[in-house]
Amino acid sequence: MDWNVAAIWMALAVVAALFAIWFRISVALTEILVGVLAGALLGKETLHTNAAWVGFLAGVGSVVLTFLAGAELDPETLKRSWKEAFGIGLAGFFAPFLGAAWLAHVLLGWDARASWLAGVALSTTSVAVVYAVMLELGLNQTPFGKVILAACFVNDLGTVLALGLLFAPFGPATLVFAVGLALGLYLLARVTPALFHRYGGGTYELEAKFLLLVLFALGALAVWSGSEAVLPAYLVGMVLAGTVGQDHGLIRRLRTLTFGLLTPFYFLKAGSLVSLPALLAGFGGFLALLLAKMVTKVVGVYPTTLLFRYGGRDATYTTLLMSTGLTFGTISSLYGLTHGIINEGQYSLLVAAVVASAVVPTWIANRFFLPHHHLPPVPRAPEEVAE
Repeated sequence: MDWNVAAIWMALAVVAALFAIWFRISVALTEILVGVLAGALLGKETLHTNAAWVGFLAGVGSVVLTFLAGAELDPETLKRSWKEAFGIGLAGFFAPFLGAAWLAHVLLGWDARASWLAGVALSTTSVAVVYAVMLELGLNQTPFGKVILAACFVNDLGTVLALGLLFAPFGPATLVFAVGLALGLYLLARVTPALFHRYGGGTYELEAKFLLLVLFALGALAVWSGSEAVLPAYLVGMVLAGTVGQDHGLIRRLRTLTFGLLTPFYFLKAGSLVSLPALLAGFGGFLALLLAKMVTKVVGVYPTTLLFRYGGRDATYTTLLMSTGLTFGTISSLYGLTHGIINEGQYSLLVAAVVASAVVPTWIANRFFLPHHHLPPVPRAPEEVAE
């Protein structure tokens, strides 16, 4: 590990945090944008973007952030609203999956395999971005926000299954992963509450160490099987929502670790992957892919939210957040590049469209369609209460 490089990365994180405070926008978005600029001005060599330790911290950031999103799901809310979560999530997957694949093939002239890969990459919704934004606003504690987070997971599960079925057919390793994950989740639900009750609460932070052990172990099993480490993370969070999600002190400590150290590497690295020269050279293709993702998400998600009697502002805000993409979009694009499904030019356009989809719809949603009636009340200062 190069301490000079680490200092550069944290300096970028501080700059991004200041921008978020000054312009009152999500820090996840400013970190992505600062990453794009840093990649263009400093270069990937200076940032050591491809260094193993940078990739590890970024990967852990995405895994723990996804776990936290799952851990804050209220099981009762999910039981009551599972139809909404599945309806919105499936609509958010199928519309861009088919629409973006058609556009890439017909309008951009990509071959069939590259077009289907584009459809997979652009079908995603970013749990990490949506959760980060909702956490800043307090929407993660509301039924409205929890349904959106659940729909994000359903959406991304469709993406993972599509990538596997189309390009990496299921085999024995996948079956081992599925059985191991199911067994692990069952044991976690039975063992964790008693373990935390008996040994938790001390300065040795057994709870955090145990959770990281579980996430790393299941992540390793997922990667071995050809899947991704973030997939079991969300499921682990959901299973432990009644235990971890109710321990506000533990959640606060995990958030400090995640947002203070890990997610800056994740979001900054995502932005640095965008090649501005390739983007400018193929700007028309980039714009077409970005619009394809956003338009098809609107076509699929917005009518579905109306079916569940969402109001106009709620429907629009939900649709825009479901239009975001990052983790699985970049993973799918990189999978296509490394397996010869798409070339470097197509990869740059796809990654740029995916990263832009993490920024553009979120900014529009929070700037013009923020559902203020769902926001929790701002606590009053003691002197104001006294008056």
